Amino acid sequence: MFDAALNELAPIERMPGMGSPRPGQICNIPGPPAWRVEGFPMQWLYFEAADLLDVVRLLGDRQDIVALLEAGV
Repeated sequence: MFDAALNELAPIERMPGMGSPRPGQICNIPGPPAWRVEGFPMQWLYFEAADLLDVVRLLGDRQDIVALLEAGV
C-alpha cells in the first residue's frame, strides 16, 4: 500500500491538472484536486501553483472529506 501510494505521486507531478476537482466542488472551495491510489480505497489531495505542487493529505475513502477540509485538518 505504501509503495502504491508513493507511485501515484509521479503522475500528479507530471500533469497536476488531471486530478479530480470533486473534493473542492463539494466544499465550494477552489481545489484541491484528488488523485486515486490504484488498487486501494484512498486518494491524494493536493493544491497546484505555477511552480509548486503541495500534496496536502492522503485520505481513505471512508473519511469525511468535507469535514476534514472545512476543519483544516
